[in-house]
Amino acid sequence: MEREFMFTGIGGQGVQLGASVLGHAATLEDRFVMLFGMYGGEMRGGTTDSTLVIADEPISAPPIVSKTWGAIVMHHEYWVPTRDKLRPGSAVFLNSTLFADEFDRDPYCVVEVPATAIASDLGAHMAGSMVMVGAVAASTGLVSLDSLVAAMKDSLPSYRKQHAPLNEKALSAGFEYAEAGATPAWTDG
Repeated sequence: MEREFMFTGIGGQGVQLGASVLGHAATLEDRFVMLFGMYGGEMRGGTTDSTLVIADEPISAPPIVSKTWGAIVMHHEYWVPTRDKLRPGSAVFLNSTLFADEFDRDPYCVVEVPATAIASDLGAHMAGSMVMVGAVAASTGLVSLDSLVAAMKDSLPSYRKQHAPLNEKALSAGFEYAEAGATPAWTDG
């Protein structure tokens, strides 16, 4: 198994942290991972993207992909390059709270998760990416919730450790949202 995931959004949404947490969770489950993050010079509001490759065997190519198995789209701004890399059947997880772009959804498995709204309801409006990563894990079976929580705690820098309890709630809320049938279960084709 080898899965490519692209994450996209605007700076400040936790795109880089979300990709890092999902990748680290996969390593905790003895998978091989490559991660490549890109972002603009702005702290907030600019483009931010990550490409994550998860595999059961060593990965030989760098995580720069021409086509992707899945995408997490936190915002419609800057998402077109990711859209152009989707292949038929790709799993596309859209943050339905903020995504406001039209595209042909028919060739993809589109999963809408109101990630920002769920995070805000938890009192953690900045944890939308954690909600989304939780939903991705539950929908695809790529990693367990326990691995996500452990990876999140490992991934937070020391000056952000106070956010761990809210991030854990956000991961769990996203996972539960998907488990409750709010997102289609992903079947590998």
